[in-house]
Amino acid sequence: MSFDYKKEYKEFYMPKNTPSIIEVPCMNYLAVRGKGNPNDEDGEYKQSIGLLYAVAFTIKMSYKGSYKIDGYFDYVVPPLEGFWWQKDTKGFDYNRKDDMEFISLIRLPDFVTKKDFEWAIKEATNKKKQDFSKVEFLTYDEGLCVQCMHIGPYDNEPETVELMSNLLKEKGYILDINDKRYHHEIYLSDPRRCDKSKLKTVIRHPIKQC
Repeated sequence: MSFDYKKEYKEFYMPKNTPSIIEVPCMNYLAVRGKGNPNDEDGEYKQSIGLLYAVAFTIKMSYKGSYKIDGYFDYVVPPLEGFWWQKDTKGFDYNRKDDMEFISLIRLPDFVTKKDFEWAIKEATNKKKQDFSKVEFLTYDEGLCVQCMHIGPYDNEPETVELMSNLLKEKGYILDINDKRYHHEIYLSDPRRCDKSKLKTVIRHPIKQC
């Protein structure tokens, strides 16, 4: 049976729909940076998703070819994630989508090295005849965070964020979003196939003690 990160690490991918405090360890990701309204069909965000999945599946299916990754085991490609921010903005303004900047992410298994990543970029480029230079190998240590499962449309996320803020006040923490720590979303539902009212999104914010 394929290793499924969502099932094996439920504390990171399947939190309850009530906020909780969590320490997130350092992880490696495939990452693509960009900006603009994520709803634009021809925008940078939609393009970033295609780039990420092409490289992610090149790595996943590597066992079928001549290139062998040390320590490889069969796994389910982890869900799409995103770091989001807006310049010169405290917190996050959902109404200013054109001002959004992002890093789209897919977690990499720990056995994938920078060398394996570089091979995958070359392999995807040769097979797809496409430019994958925007894809990078990102190591990120997220640290102390508050998170909650949001169920419903993305535009309703402020309701869940408010619940998270209330927990911080109760527990003696404050929000720590800055130019290195971001509003973080993990997408557990495909919006093309799921009713908006049932979309599941993990919302995660960096925090620190008062």
